[in-house]
Amino acid sequence: MEPIIIVLIILVVLVFIALIKTIQVIPQASAAIVERFGRYTRTLNAGLNIVVPFIDSIRNRVDLREQVVPFPPQPVITQDNLVVNIDTVIYYQVTDARAATYEVASYIQAIEQLTVTTLRNIIGGMDLERTLTSREEINAALRGVLDEATGKWGIRVNRVELKAIEPPTSIQDSMEKQMRADRDKRAAILQAEGVRQSEILRAEGEKQSSILRAEGEAKAAALRAEGEAQAIRTVFESIHAGDPDQKLLSYQYLQMLPKIAEGDANKLWIVPSEIGDALKGLGGAIGNFGPMTGGGNGGGTPTATGKEPAPRREQPTID
Repeated sequence: MEPIIIVLIILVVLVFIALIKTIQVIPQASAAIVERFGRYTRTLNAGLNIVVPFIDSIRNRVDLREQVVPFPPQPVITQDNLVVNIDTVIYYQVTDARAATYEVASYIQAIEQLTVTTLRNIIGGMDLERTLTSREEINAALRGVLDEATGKWGIRVNRVELKAIEPPTSIQDSMEKQMRADRDKRAAILQAEGVRQSEILRAEGEKQSSILRAEGEAKAAALRAEGEAQAIRTVFESIHAGDPDQKLLSYQYLQMLPKIAEGDANKLWIVPSEIGDALKGLGGAIGNFGPMTGGGNGGGTPTATGKEPAPRREQPTID
């Protein structure tokens, strides 16, 4: 009985192994190459697949998703004989698993070498300045060549990017000095422009301020002149309405004399000719209203001759 049990156990194990080899589950976005006795038979797509155990074998499993492969810096000589190091990144995708397996031994290594060769051909026709400023042009040219060459390998190059372009150290120092000079130049230009705008705004402000000040002074002078004219008009109207006599005018002249003499700068002042007539009128008024000391004639104290002395005239002092 024991040999029979051992044989049954072996058969069960073989059946289990056969089932495992028969059922093949392929993940999404993947493919598998099936060979029968070493010859390509078919490509298994994503999902559950059945193969013949011990006859069919899985040669290769291929990832169909887009892949990103960075390549190390490569020294490239420009047209003006300068060596620059260029880092590249390739975005590719396998579109045909069979071609990627049988058309090229290692498509990643093939893409890298093709990228380096094509990059040297492109950069060799450009000078350093054009190389530094024409990344998009280099990317487009490199992608076109790679896409055409890798098409027969079942690979599509979606994008090529230059990560960095490093010129020689001496060139980097010169470029840094040039950029520093350009920044200083732009800073000086901006500062000068700012000072210019500030001066323009200040001049405009002073201009507007002067205009407003002049308009204000003109309006104030006009208002003062109008007020003085109105005051003079009112005074004259009042004087004419009151019909003043000579005595009142003489009194007003005497009141104005101290005001004429006011101020330290008044070294010389002129007495108007009308002041004499005003003083005569004022003297007559004082003689008429003064006290009477004798006689019945209403005059002053009679003299020895029987006549009244002449009234004394006070002459104004001229400083």
